[in-house]
Amino acid sequence: MEPVPFSSDIPSLPDTSLLYVSDYVSFVGEDAQGRVAFALDNNRGRDGEAWQAEHFVVLHDERQGWVSLKGSGSYENSTHELQTIPPSSFFHIEGMPQTGLLIKSTPNHLSLSIQPITVRLAREHDGGRYWLGSAAAELQWKGRTLQGRVIYEYFMMPEFNRLSRTYWGLWKHFQGLYLVVEGLGDLYVHSQESDMMAPLVGTVSGFLAVQGETTPFQVLQVSLLDHRQAWGLYRWPSAWGLNWVNQSGAGRAQLEIYDLKTMGNWVIGGFAMGVIQGVVHYNGQDYHAYGLAELIM
Repeated sequence: MEPVPFSSDIPSLPDTSLLYVSDYVSFVGEDAQGRVAFALDNNRGRDGEAWQAEHFVVLHDERQGWVSLKGSGSYENSTHELQTIPPSSFFHIEGMPQTGLLIKSTPNHLSLSIQPITVRLAREHDGGRYWLGSAAAELQWKGRTLQGRVIYEYFMMPEFNRLSRTYWGLWKHFQGLYLVVEGLGDLYVHSQESDMMAPLVGTVSGFLAVQGETTPFQVLQVSLLDHRQAWGLYRWPSAWGLNWVNQSGAGRAQLEIYDLKTMGNWVIGGFAMGVIQGVVHYNGQDYHAYGLAELIM
């Protein structure tokens, strides 16, 4: 399957007073000092005459571990912007996915330049849209220049806004894996059990891009191999086995978390980010994989 470029037209948003939009960027890059993983989630919404915006940001340096960055949290959506990402005092985003994105953060001494993003997977349901894509990218951070890849995730749902309303069971055992497979390409997989989210994002879904060419999964199985106890009445997933079939044959991967950071804990569940690594076996060869895991239990 040939890569699918984003349309040159910006899709319009549904005409509703209750709406939620999210752009998630996950980067992995490397220089002579090692690998860096960086993720920025940009969320905004409308609920009647109220408008919201929120950033979530993490960075992991292979040698330093988790590095504290400024900017996570809600901020004022004074421009009432939903189509694109409202600017904040911490992050300014220029461009569009189909033409390339530039993310600047002066307080964090970083900028991320992303090439035009290729769509790898797209789904629609009841006016909502869900896209996954990937592209080459370059991170400038504290005098370092890291060449790498970005996995981009777009989510838009009408008649919904998690920034202004509470939805019980919204996230249920969500496990999202964002990986760069060295010498091969990009790998994204998620497994989740929320009935509310399933019609749009699916329960088990993802893509593999090999040398820039999208190879959709015809069959995908995600198996939990290990876990660790959390500070509450639940456990964190910590290792996975992936098995898939695509047009090129069968592939598999074994992945594990080696550095986990708890971001939130509410006793019966929690939110964490992890750095994952492992081996992808594809067409008779083994490739090293490295990236981020997002866990919402």
